[in-house]
Amino acid sequence: MPEEVVKVSIGKEKYTTQIYAGNHHFIGDEPPEYEGADLGPAPYDFLLGSLGSCSAITIRMYADRKEWDLDKVEISLGMEKEKLEGTEFITHITRKVKLFGNLDEKQRERLLKIADACPVAKIMKNEIRIKSELIL
Repeated sequence: MPEEVVKVSIGKEKYTTQIYAGNHHFIGDEPPEYEGADLGPAPYDFLLGSLGSCSAITIRMYADRKEWDLDKVEISLGMEKEKLEGTEFITHITRKVKLFGNLDEKQRERLLKIADACPVAKIMKNEIRIKSELIL
């Protein structure tokens, strides 16, 4: 059984969640159009943020190892669902990477490919199975 690394709780309020990850605490919520209080990012935002953060870190690690002159990485992400038959759909995520620094075109292309090598991207590109258990 995998180690629990994130815990989430919600009380009666719509729809503010308390999220604990190691020594960190943050809030998730829904925007007002979904009856939330907009006190934190929505669940889809966390998903995209996880991919973006992992991509940026992976790019930074690679550039540092190669001693490339990378000053900054900015990543913007978007997501939309394409409905198929019944309840099936395909999720399309767009990841736009902007690199700042004294890099040639070959280095830039390599860093873009490295974004796909981040662990979160690898997880998201494979089948994910979620097992839910009720704890008494």
